[in-house]
Amino acid sequence: MTRVPTHDHAPDPAPLDPRAAPAPAYGAGSLADLLPAAVPELRSPDSGTGFVLPPADRVAVFLIDGLGWQALHDHPHLAPFLTSLLPTSGGGTGAPITAGFPSTTATSLASVGTGLTPAAHGLAGYKVRDPERGVLMNQLRWNPWTEPAHWQPHPTAFRRAQAAGVETSQVSAPHFEHTPLTQVALSGGTFLGRLDAGERMDLAAQRLAAADRTLVYTYYAELDGAGHPFGMDSEAWRGQLRYVDSLAQRLAEQLPPRSALYITADHGMVDVPPGEEFRHDFDEDWELRAGVALLGGEGRARHLYAVPGAAADVHAVWREVLADEAWVVTRDEAVELGWFGPPGSPVEPRIADRIGDVVVAMTGNHAVTATTTEPKESALIGMHGSLTAAEQFVPLLEVRT
Repeated sequence: MTRVPTHDHAPDPAPLDPRAAPAPAYGAGSLADLLPAAVPELRSPDSGTGFVLPPADRVAVFLIDGLGWQALHDHPHLAPFLTSLLPTSGGGTGAPITAGFPSTTATSLASVGTGLTPAAHGLAGYKVRDPERGVLMNQLRWNPWTEPAHWQPHPTAFRRAQAAGVETSQVSAPHFEHTPLTQVALSGGTFLGRLDAGERMDLAAQRLAAADRTLVYTYYAELDGAGHPFGMDSEAWRGQLRYVDSLAQRLAEQLPPRSALYITADHGMVDVPPGEEFRHDFDEDWELRAGVALLGGEGRARHLYAVPGAAADVHAVWREVLADEAWVVTRDEAVELGWFGPPGSPVEPRIADRIGDVVVAMTGNHAVTATTTEPKESALIGMHGSLTAAEQFVPLLEVRT
C-alpha cells in the first residue's frame, strides 16, 4: 500500500506523542483492582491498590464481554436497567474504571481473575511471542498448547478467596470449564455450567445465597460476539444489548440479603470501516513489514517482534507511517508509561520478551490488519485492544441489598 498525500502541499502529520496516551488506572480503578477491592480476604498491604469498595458478605461479579462505558452511555434506550445504575459506577463516583492494556478478553479476564496487572500475570495481548519457542501464542485460543501453570503461575483470586474461607463459584457456559484460560485466570471453588444465560443468572443468585461469605462470577459473551462480525451499528448488537440488560435485571432482582453485585466488562469496542483510509494491511505494505519477524496482538493493538538489530528502524517507520493514527512506542517506553502496569513498575522477567520490541495502540477508527495471515480477524467490523476511551473505559455498576 502506497501512502498518497491529500494534496501536493499537505505536510505529513506529526507522529502522536505517546506521553499523551491515556494509561490504564492500575491501582486506582482498573479491572485488576476489582476483586481485591470487593473481597476483604484478597486485600493485602502490598497489593498496590488504593481502590476500595464497601464491604459485603456476598459478592457477585457479572462480566459482560464487550460492554464499553461509552457504548452504554450512547444507547440508554436499549439498556434502561443498566443505564439506571450508571451513577453507582466506580464505587459510587459515577465514573468508569479502565480495562488495562491491551483492552482484550484474555488480558482482561486474567486481570479480573488474578487481581494482577498484565505486567504480573503475563497475558499481555491476544497473540504474543512465546520467548522459549519463538512463535506466536494465541492466549484466547491457547494455541499452540502451552502448559497453563508454566505460562501463568500465580494463584487466581478465586483460589485465594476459597482458601480464606469464602465459598466461591463460577457460573458460565459449560464449554469454558476446562479451557486453559479458565484454569489460569478464573479457576477455584465450584464451576457450574449452564447453556441458557437466564439459568446462569438464576444459579448465580442461588450460589450467592449458599453461604454466609460467598464470591460468585458469571459471564456473558454474546454482546461481543455480535459486535465483531456486525459492528455496534447493527440490529444484532442492539438486540444483544437489550437482552443483556434483561439478564442483569434478572440477577439483581434475585440477590439475597447482604449482597453486592458488580456489573462490568472486559473492554469496549469501536467499528472499523472498510477501506485503506482506515485499514493498513500489513501483508500488503512493504514499509510496515520491513524488519518485522512476527506480527502479534490484533488489529487495534499490535506487538511487533523485530528481526535482530531492526527494532529501532521498525519503531521509526511505524511512527512515520501511522503518524496521527496510533501511539507507537518501544517496549521500554510502554513499561515506563504504565501501559502494562503502574508507570515505571517492572514487568516480571518471564514476561518481558512476550511484549513486542515495538507496541502499537491505534486511535480513532483505524486498525492494522493482515488479510493473508489473519483473514478472519481482518474481516471483523467491531475491534478493540487499544487505549482509547471507547475501548478502555468499562462500567463498574453496583447493586446492593
